[in-house]
Amino acid sequence: MNLIPTIGFVSLGCPKATVDSERILSQIRADGYRLANSYSESDLVVVNTCGFIDAAIEESLDTIGEAMEQNGQVIVTGCLGGDREKILSNYPNVLAVTGPNSTKEVMESIHATVSPPQDPLTKLLPDREVRLTPDHYAYLKISEGCNQHCSFCIIPSLRGKLVSRPIGEVLGEAERLVESGVKELLVVSQDSAAYGADLRYRSEITSNGVLSTRITTLAEELSKLGVWIRLHYLYPYPVIDQLIPMMAEGKILPYLDVPLQHASPAILKTMKRPADSENALRRIEKWREICPDITIRSTFIVGFPGESEAEFGELLDFLEDAELDRAGAFTYSPVEGAAANQLPNQIDPDIQQERLEQFMRVQSEISARKLQNRIGETETIIIDSATSEGAVGRSRGDAPEIDGEIHLPDATNLSCGDMVNVRIVAADEHDLEGELI
Repeated sequence: MNLIPTIGFVSLGCPKATVDSERILSQIRADGYRLANSYSESDLVVVNTCGFIDAAIEESLDTIGEAMEQNGQVIVTGCLGGDREKILSNYPNVLAVTGPNSTKEVMESIHATVSPPQDPLTKLLPDREVRLTPDHYAYLKISEGCNQHCSFCIIPSLRGKLVSRPIGEVLGEAERLVESGVKELLVVSQDSAAYGADLRYRSEITSNGVLSTRITTLAEELSKLGVWIRLHYLYPYPVIDQLIPMMAEGKILPYLDVPLQHASPAILKTMKRPADSENALRRIEKWREICPDITIRSTFIVGFPGESEAEFGELLDFLEDAELDRAGAFTYSPVEGAAANQLPNQIDPDIQQERLEQFMRVQSEISARKLQNRIGETETIIIDSATSEGAVGRSRGDAPEIDGEIHLPDATNLSCGDMVNVRIVAADEHDLEGELI
């Protein structure tokens, strides 16, 4: 008979939520519990939810319902857990509801339901002994929350105001991850460019010397670890201009993930976002002058309240002029609690969908053109999957799960995490094909 309690876990949402899940899972294991792969094998189930947009809320609620039906002992955490009433109105019998970044509260709820095994040796396990990513890359979360007030977003109400982690703590975690074999660190937060603003960029004594709590300082120090450093979610602050030379020098990956959201000044104003698309184009041009190899990724919202055909046209024109390497889009949806819900002239869902499809057609053509131009080039890539039939990897310009891939159909002797040089031999609108050199 197995006397060690088992915990099931479901992780939903973005990379920031993934890091939260890894911390909770690490503590679950550190407390001596076993981790289960099915509802039926679990003494209880933890569901880490997402609450950013309606589709994510629906997925989270459905997952909670599935866990309740198949197990019945469920603890809810994560962003949707910040809306306690919504959870309890749908599932009043869950064991507990906590918000995001709540490892301590989740563990207290687990202990109250299933007592932990008494094994003091497990307390020696590190903070993130469990990872949900492959061994060769890891997410490094540098802050919680956000100080922006974008009218379409409820992240500040879900995750609170910006709280930056001490730079010494972040660097210590990065060093441990690299020592464990990680070859790529993906720096994430709600607003990475604002790192340290809540601390007034204070200086801190660390093992690396006295360091200021700034994204530029952090990037400089991370660059000394000898692995790929990829920065995500950089709000378009002027500080980005200081990071581009570091990309050109090879200190961090030449990859810029900057959410622009729209191009029409009128729409950006109602979104409460920076409203100067012409300046954005000038900055993009300057970034490419400094770092010709830079890959620029952005995200946009179409069908925002009040968006006219002319304003949507401004967005399409911006796409053509900017020629972004990667651009994602989603239709605006009225998330409960967002200020934009009160704006007049909400757009019909059918029109929203038409605009989304038009946006993606334009961006697919741009992407296909740019990828065709890469045929014949050589790239250093990192391998994400490898079988006897071939391998799949990513270049410096591709983040895992959201960007393109490079397929190597004839590479049969590679392993995940290998870094190899390839020549690009074919392309479509999303992915590339290469051969080993």
